[in-house]
Amino acid sequence: MSIRSHSGPERPSRSGPAVDPERAVRCTESLRDIAEDVTTLSDALVHKTYGTAAPATEVLSTVIELGRLLDEAVAVLVVRQRSQGEPLGELASLLDRTEDRLRKKYDPRAIDQSLASRRRPMRAASATLPPDEVPTAKNLLRQPRQRLACALTRMRAQSGIPQRALAEHMNVDPSYVSRMLSGEREVSWPHVKIISDSCDGNADLLKPLWEAAAGVEPTSTEPARYLRTYLRALRYAAGSPSSRTILVSTQHAVTAAELTEALEGPSVPVWPTVRQITMALQGLPEVTLPLWRRAHSSTESTFPAEAFG
Repeated sequence: MSIRSHSGPERPSRSGPAVDPERAVRCTESLRDIAEDVTTLSDALVHKTYGTAAPATEVLSTVIELGRLLDEAVAVLVVRQRSQGEPLGELASLLDRTEDRLRKKYDPRAIDQSLASRRRPMRAASATLPPDEVPTAKNLLRQPRQRLACALTRMRAQSGIPQRALAEHMNVDPSYVSRMLSGEREVSWPHVKIISDSCDGNADLLKPLWEAAAGVEPTSTEPARYLRTYLRALRYAAGSPSSRTILVSTQHAVTAAELTEALEGPSVPVWPTVRQITMALQGLPEVTLPLWRRAHSSTESTFPAEAFG
C-alpha cells in the first residue's frame, strides 16, 4: 500500500518534450560537424570511384561509413527537436515511425554520450595535389576558399619563395600567411595580388577564384571569357592535371573537343559538360552554374532546354 505525502489529484505523466536549450545548442554544433564529415567522406568516395577504381571492399567501407553518419544526423535532429520543446510528429512521419518509437530509440543522454566519444574522419589526400597542399579536416576540399588556397599554395611552391618572405612583403606574421595558404583564413584581394606578384604568378587567373571565395559578383564584363578563366583556375588549383586525366575523371562523359571548348572557347558548352568538368577539377557545380548561365546568356547561340540537365 503506497503512502502519499500530500493530498490532491495525481499529476498526469508528462508526455511532452523536455526543453533543454544547452543540449539543443550542442546538437546544432554536432549536426554541423556531421555535415562536414559527410562532405569529407563524399569527396573520398568520388576519388575512389573516378579514375583508378578502388577495390569494392574499400568503396563499400566508405559507403557504410556514410550511412553511419546519416544515422547519427537523424539521431541528433530528433534529440534537438525534443530539446527545443517541439513536437516529433513531423519527424516521425518522415521517418515512418511513431513518436513513441523515436523517444525510445533516441534517448537524449545516450546520444549525448555517443556524440562526446565520436571520432571524426580525416580527409585523404587528393591524388592531384602535392603533399604540402593536402587540405586539413577543417577545410572542405571543393569549397571556393580551399580552391583559392590550393592555387596560392601551388604558386608559392613553384616560385620557391619561403612563407616568411611572403609575410615580410605583406607585413604580417608568417603564421598568418600559413593560415591563408591552408584555407583556414580568408584572403583579401590585395594579399592575393601581393602573393601573385611576389611569385611571378598570374593574378588575372586567380581573380575568379578569389571572387568565388569572397562571395562577390564577378567583375568581368565578358561572361564567357570569365567562365573559361574560372575553369582554367580550377585546373591550376587541382595541380594542372592533363586533359587525359580530366577526361578519365569524367568517365569519358566529356569529349576532348568539349574540354577544349570549355577551357579555350570560342563557344560555351552545354551545362552537363561544364558540370562534369567542374567536378573533375574539384570544384562545386553550384558555384559554376551562375557563371555558366551568365556566359550562356551572353552568347547568341541557343541551347535546348535539356542542356540544363
